[in-house]
Amino acid sequence: MTTSERMKMAAGEWYTCIDPELEALRIAARDALFEHNNLPPRQRGDIGPALRALLGGAGEGARIEAPFHCAYGFNLFLGDRVFLNAGCTILDTATVRIGKGTLLGPNVQIYCAEHHQEAAGRRAGLEIAKPVTIGDNAWVGGSAVILAGVDIGEGAIVGAGAVVTRDVPANATVVGSPARVVTRRWVPEV
Repeated sequence: MTTSERMKMAAGEWYTCIDPELEALRIAARDALFEHNNLPPRQRGDIGPALRALLGGAGEGARIEAPFHCAYGFNLFLGDRVFLNAGCTILDTATVRIGKGTLLGPNVQIYCAEHHQEAAGRRAGLEIAKPVTIGDNAWVGGSAVILAGVDIGEGAIVGAGAVVTRDVPANATVVGSPARVVTRRWVPEV
């Protein structure tokens, strides 16, 4: 039985991104993004209609500022009151879950794809997709980069410009490239 490249991508296996089915899905995403990014703000609302229909899920009060870019959209799940500021890019070749109340600053980038280490593999379009999860009430500062397979804990803070290459504990603050923990905060009950 032949397994499609989309099925391999979803299963976390090596797949070829140079594939007609995947390209058609990326084109559908680009169409939805064009609408979202070009509608007048009052007409667009929190999320453009075509983009909202494409997303895996968007909770109540979730908002995506324009411009925004994603690879597929259907792998992106936003909790209630999630806010993505202008210029965010999410390459959702795997599932990206952003917990309720989480804020992403301008130009935050989330990359789920890892390309092959061998040049021949890259030329063939081989990549593997790893999910990214950001817990509830986290804050990701502007221009931070979150790499494939990373989990960011509830209440964590990622400093502006940080490059997050490994998991971030709950209520930790990370900064730098690669990001490192600088403090763990005590969080009072509210």
